Amino acid sequence: MLRVPEITVYFWIIKALSTAMGEATSDYLVHVLHPVPAVLLGFVGFVAALALQFSMRRYLAWTYWFAVVMVGVFGTMAADVLHVGFGVPYFASSAFYAAALLAVFVTWQKTEKTLSIHSVDTFRREAFYWATVVATFALGTAVGDLTAVTFHLGYFYSAVFFAGVILIPAIGYRWFDWNSIFTFWFAYVVTRPLGASVADWLGKTTSGGLGWGDGRVALGLTAMILAFVAYLAVTRKDVHSGHALLATG
Repeated sequence: MLRVPEITVYFWIIKALSTAMGEATSDYLVHVLHPVPAVLLGFVGFVAALALQFSMRRYLAWTYWFAVVMVGVFGTMAADVLHVGFGVPYFASSAFYAAALLAVFVTWQKTEKTLSIHSVDTFRREAFYWATVVATFALGTAVGDLTAVTFHLGYFYSAVFFAGVILIPAIGYRWFDWNSIFTFWFAYVVTRPLGASVADWLGKTTSGGLGWGDGRVALGLTAMILAFVAYLAVTRKDVHSGHALLATG
């Protein structure tokens, strides 16, 4: 049975919210706590969420999106550690995570012969899937900071830029018959810097931010994610039809 959700509008809404929530939560934790225990806490939550997800025999909205959220939090921390902790420029960290993502895609394709999310029905394929998700979150965080800080676009115009970029796969799929797997992962990668830029614009006081505070932004986004996931858990609108019959039969 598939271990991931059906790709619906709810998937993209929660994915966008989770990217922004992960950015705001990570930034809040590393400022409230010392960075070392904050990263350790994020890592523990990340491991626990993935362990819970892998223990499930089929897709469940709560466990899946809990894993995505914790990947978002820890993925942000992983990207920030290279820059803040080791002084690696955003351009270099973006290139590093892009190479890591490419390596995961190549290995996944050679091993499983497909990168389709609709084929994630075994432990190994799910391991490749989550490795890809982690890489996309880290890459997106680094690229978002690259445009906002290094290229001096600021958080708002970075969000506008990535909102325009994410239209490319949508247009390509809708009107130019682009490959569905390629356009899915294209959009999936871009949602991260888009969400992170929006979260930073709302929470930060620098680079044109509104200064609402990372904690408040994280709390508000968490409430929205919980509401959507609760709706999906009840309605099962994101469960594949064949999967739903097996689950209820």
